[in-house]
Amino acid sequence: MAREPQNRGGGRRDRDEAPEFADRLVAINRVSKTVKGGKRFGFAALVVVGDQKGRVGFGKGKAKEVPEAIRKATEQAKRGMIRVQLREGRTLHHDMEGRHGAGRVVMRTASQGTGIIAGGPMRAVFEMLGVQDVVAKSLGSQNPYNMIRATLDGLRKEQSPRSVAQRRGKKVADILPKRDETPQGSSQVAEEA
Repeated sequence: MAREPQNRGGGRRDRDEAPEFADRLVAINRVSKTVKGGKRFGFAALVVVGDQKGRVGFGKGKAKEVPEAIRKATEQAKRGMIRVQLREGRTLHHDMEGRHGAGRVVMRTASQGTGIIAGGPMRAVFEMLGVQDVVAKSLGSQNPYNMIRATLDGLRKEQSPRSVAQRRGKKVADILPKRDETPQGSSQVAEEA
């Protein structure tokens, strides 16, 4: 006769640990401390975690062993996730710039099929976020910590047309530029000239 395991308040933990999040190890750094008997080594890990549906976070962990440092970083990343509104579930709504310290990044929306054109740590953030088309460039510090923080700073600034319209008390159609009027207006100017 098999006994069923009892649930002692651990239900919330089981839901949080579900494999709904993907993670990417961005950097691992070995540090040493010189002591009387020699050197003691430790490891620092930088991890980006996301659900690939608009949520992303990063964390850093330090430990004497690499797996423990990665585990700590992953837990911290899950605690500090942010939600980003994506256009059509594949790209950003508008161009933006992010800054953190000496790190400066520029992110631009891209047409379908462009892919992720970004380097190193920024690529990891976009892949975990679920962005499929974006053009990004790091212009400042090449330190992966600062690049990720600058990228998340820029992503926090993003606003969807729906949220802008709601804040201004207008309709989404009033906020977005009319696609039909732009070609007509330019052709009228050409005819008058």
